[in-house]
Amino acid sequence: MAINIDKHACPQNHKCPLLRVCPTGAISQTGVGLPIIDESKCIDCGKCIRYCGMQAMYLSK
Repeated sequence: MAINIDKHACPQNHKCPLLRVCPTGAISQTGVGLPIIDESKCIDCGKCIRYCGMQAMYLSK
């Protein structure tokens, strides 16, 4: 399984608040662009999914 970002749901107009939520630092962002998930750091804890106000994060198989 992997956590993905729906680029149509993510506003990409501000610093992503999930950067502070991820316990392993797996989420990064350049400027105010689409956040990127480093799958080698992601532990699939789901915190980003629960905290994303735009519901842009989702778990896929």
